[in-house]
Amino acid sequence: MLTAGCGASYRPVVSAINPVGPAGQPTKFAVAVSSPAPGAPGLVTIVDFSGDTVLATPSIQHDPSYFVIGNSGSTAYVVNKAGALDTFAVSNPAGLITADVNQTTLLPNALPSTITPLAGTGAGTTIFIPQTGRDSIAALSSNGPSLLQELSGPAGTTPNYVVGFDGAPRAYALSSNGAGPGQAAAIETTLSLPAVSNTLTVGVNPVYGVMSPDATRAYIVNQGSGTVSVINVQTNQLDLTTPTIPATGTLGLNPVWAVVVPTLVEMVVVNQGDGTHPGSLSVISIPLCNAVTPINNPSCNANNPSDAIGFGTVVATVPVGVNPVMVDVLKDGSRAYVVNSGNAAAGIEGSVSVVNLQTNQVTATIGATSSVTATQNFDTSPTLIYGHPNSISVSLASPTGKVYITSPDNKFMTVLRTDTDAVTTHISLQGLGLRVLVTAP
Repeated sequence: MLTAGCGASYRPVVSAINPVGPAGQPTKFAVAVSSPAPGAPGLVTIVDFSGDTVLATPSIQHDPSYFVIGNSGSTAYVVNKAGALDTFAVSNPAGLITADVNQTTLLPNALPSTITPLAGTGAGTTIFIPQTGRDSIAALSSNGPSLLQELSGPAGTTPNYVVGFDGAPRAYALSSNGAGPGQAAAIETTLSLPAVSNTLTVGVNPVYGVMSPDATRAYIVNQGSGTVSVINVQTNQLDLTTPTIPATGTLGLNPVWAVVVPTLVEMVVVNQGDGTHPGSLSVISIPLCNAVTPINNPSCNANNPSDAIGFGTVVATVPVGVNPVMVDVLKDGSRAYVVNSGNAAAGIEGSVSVVNLQTNQVTATIGATSSVTATQNFDTSPTLIYGHPNSISVSLASPTGKVYITSPDNKFMTVLRTDTDAVTTHISLQGLGLRVLVTAP
């Protein structure tokens, strides 16, 4: 005979499952430097990438002239023509105030032009600053910062930029010599005190350069020659098979900026043009003969990569807007964003050209407006870039990356979405834009 128990009966337990939303945006920040007025302190505006919220606005030295963030994305550096260097942390910028900004005075009559901070050097992190007033390169330790060494440039030349990458065995200080060939002085960075080991002749008026992330090649943009000089960083000589890109002719009129695109084994170069007609973007193939780019060539050596077939080939020349001055590329290599400054004196407005790097075609052009009435507030012209743009910085993310644009004649920074390539907002900088950079690509 079966009998029924009198204990409590089982009741299933139901646990609520909270809905899972989209993944949050990565922690990174847009950092913009601006000048509220001549002679007044400059201003740093730090914006949260995920929400376009201003997190901090510390003051810096007056009349800032150049701004850069180290490759790690943790420290920012600003110089002004008076010879002051500001350094400040940007990896966790919420609450950053003026008192957190460290200021260093450079040598008398320095007239600093640019900044290149390099980690992994003999001094830890070394900050290289060309001093046009002294025809020298100041090498500073990040500890302080304090001066390690003042390096003299080649006689009769004026230094303007240092090309390098974190952990590379050497960097290259570029200097110009009027209408004559420029020079690239090799600076040994593994030493506790940096020293010049070699001087290479490059094209006329070298103004900018980039080094590949694997530190095997340095690419020098020669504005006067319309070419790119190629340096084999490992041998500390001009590239044996392709010392100049292109081998004959020019890329275009007035090349001024370049970006290496590792995912495509390419480099893109901005050709400024004459300032009144459209400039262009050159897309150049730069494969090396190593394990990453295998090729049936007995001269291949993984420890000293040689140029692979097609190295230095200009695969496309893409027309863009008037007076292009800078380009940045999404880290997946899908698109390049070219900032076209236009020509304020000629009444030509600027724009941003979006170039698909799979097809090498312009897929979108976002126009700009510089009139006072059209740029009064953040939402006065919701689909246009404000001012004649001068700098651009991009960062990829999901569901959308962003593009940040500043202008030297407007106090707003424009933000684009990469999923629509359209303006999403404008953020007040309280000063005219110098440059914007994102702490992570």
